[in-house]
Amino acid sequence: MFRHTGKSRTFLHNLKLAALLSLVAGIVNVTGIFAIHELTTNVTGHFAFFAEEIGKKQYLNAVHYLLFILSFFTGAFISSLLVESISRINLRLTNIIPILLEASILVAIPILGNHFVQFHAVLIACFLLFAMGMQNALVTQISNSVVRTTHLTGLFTDLGIELAQLFYFREPAQLARLKSSIRLRLMIILFFFTGCVFGGFLYHYIELYSLLIAALFLIGGLTYDVAKFKFKIMLRKYKIKT
Repeated sequence: MFRHTGKSRTFLHNLKLAALLSLVAGIVNVTGIFAIHELTTNVTGHFAFFAEEIGKKQYLNAVHYLLFILSFFTGAFISSLLVESISRINLRLTNIIPILLEASILVAIPILGNHFVQFHAVLIACFLLFAMGMQNALVTQISNSVVRTTHLTGLFTDLGIELAQLFYFREPAQLARLKSSIRLRLMIILFFFTGCVFGGFLYHYIELYSLLIAALFLIGGLTYDVAKFKFKIMLRKYKIKT
């Protein structure tokens, strides 16, 4: 799921990655809305809010939205920088470090406490957007730009286009690729929506600690990936010995 890249990557790898990270993004999205009343998984709306605050001459508020945009960008930049740097040192750790960094941010925020989060809402929004920028860049690199998990605008556009193409594509190979792409997009939408609903339910009971659940999903995904890899290595050794 995290480990395979390039030609070794399959549709199933992308499907698993899309489901996991869309679920995490959905939880972060709804937690950010409930806790600090800000969008914390994408920056599309922040451009509009930035322009609105400039128009109202509320320049400090405008700076806040600019910081949100830059935080998401910086997360994407740092994630790509880490992937390129680590891949030259230890290929096995390439994707693990960015995911662990994202999980650390999600763990740290609840530990800081509700009072701190409310008093430093702008800072918390920046950290969450940084984490989501990292996630979006990482999943884009891993999947060769096939999967994006932190926002749905482009997904719904692509889904609309591909559903229309079903009426015209007739060749079996074309249809198979098209249906796979539609299935992947529907999976991302479904799990993002599920993450939002599940995250809202969690927030009702445990508030900011819902981010810990999102972090657990990330760690669980990494653990599964590493365990599966080690299991395959063990099987290969066993076959060689026998």
